[in-house]
Amino acid sequence: MAETSTSSSNSFNNTNGGSPISYIAQDHLFTILLLLPVDSILCFAMACKKFRALTASDTLWESICRRDWGPKSVEALKASNFHHQLPWMRLYKQVSRLDSVYCHKLSNPDGELAPSPRASHSLNFVSDCLVLFGGGSEGGRHLDDTWVAYVGINDNGSRHKDTWVGKVACHETLGITLSWRLLVVGPDAPSQRGAHAACCIDGRKMVIHGGIGLHGVRLGDTWVLELSENFRFGTWYEIVAHPCPPARSGHTLTCIGGTRTVLFGGRGLGYDVLHDIWFLDIHKGQPKWVQILYELQNVPGGVSLPRVGHSATLILGGHLLICGGEDSYRHRKNDFWVLDISAVPSITMQPTTLNSVQLLAKMWKRLKANGYKPKCRSFHRACTDNSGRYLFVFGGMVDGVLQPADPAGLRFDGELVLVELVLQL
Repeated sequence: MAETSTSSSNSFNNTNGGSPISYIAQDHLFTILLLLPVDSILCFAMACKKFRALTASDTLWESICRRDWGPKSVEALKASNFHHQLPWMRLYKQVSRLDSVYCHKLSNPDGELAPSPRASHSLNFVSDCLVLFGGGSEGGRHLDDTWVAYVGINDNGSRHKDTWVGKVACHETLGITLSWRLLVVGPDAPSQRGAHAACCIDGRKMVIHGGIGLHGVRLGDTWVLELSENFRFGTWYEIVAHPCPPARSGHTLTCIGGTRTVLFGGRGLGYDVLHDIWFLDIHKGQPKWVQILYELQNVPGGVSLPRVGHSATLILGGHLLICGGEDSYRHRKNDFWVLDISAVPSITMQPTTLNSVQLLAKMWKRLKANGYKPKCRSFHRACTDNSGRYLFVFGGMVDGVLQPADPAGLRFDGELVLVELVLQL
């Protein structure tokens, strides 16, 4: 019996390279590989020629891109035929090694109407079009034109707490239309505020944090709005967790997938400009804020990271592209930084202190900017197209003296800039 067993074992080793994994069907191996991080998949490819060929499959890497970037980005890239210029594996590597952007100034043909210069407006990519609404302009005026569901400070300096739903629809004859409806909510709702951060999560939920409330007090509370299926009713509830981000305004809150969000920067209680990173996931159980602690001096060029009035947008590859803003001396910026979420370990478990210079250099990367040089700006707005490869930046406050001079010494910009992620073909 022992001799038979040994003979059988040797036969198996000679035929299959010594590993029963060779018996697994290719589609089952694909399923297993998609459960692994990319580094593990690349290690698996080194096992033998068969596995190396399997892990070089364009079908596998398209699935990995879909897993890590989201189906919307992949479908948009396929529709644009951009992926035909590069295999999916190479495209994945190019995105992960992103080190520069190319800026284009977009201008209207002569004679066409364009939004007036403004700041603190909203900008969204809807049905392949940019939809811009509201914001502030010279003389402290706040606008209500749609080119924003802007709930902020009115001309008298008061703040609001009402909640509105805007429905965007596409018509063959009317084009894109926007209609507003005041949302019916329960007795519990956030207090009046402006300069808060907000983002949409999980399809029918919105998270807000902080802002400036009555009498100019900075707030540090977190609220979630849940919308009904018909979008006619909503329920606000507060997330009370310890620890939590300190009170602030002018920060960003960005959804990074599902119910996970990341908060960055802003202006704190002491009027100091911040650079801290906080993660929040409200999927199940008790929602919890987790802070990622790091030292600025360990980030190459990190002394310029603290900012308020910036934008933080999820781009192709699942990273955050942070641009613009201003420092504690109100010096405005025109730089571009990428925050690589995947480089941060155990973000949902406990507060993490990152001391490794190598890890921080991977987590934070300042991108080179070529092409048109945008003005330094703050309190602008940005959004990406469906692929996540193109970022649109509009408006904001820029340096310069108005004629006649604005009472606050501010200049509002009406420039539209296209920022392209540079991928090597």
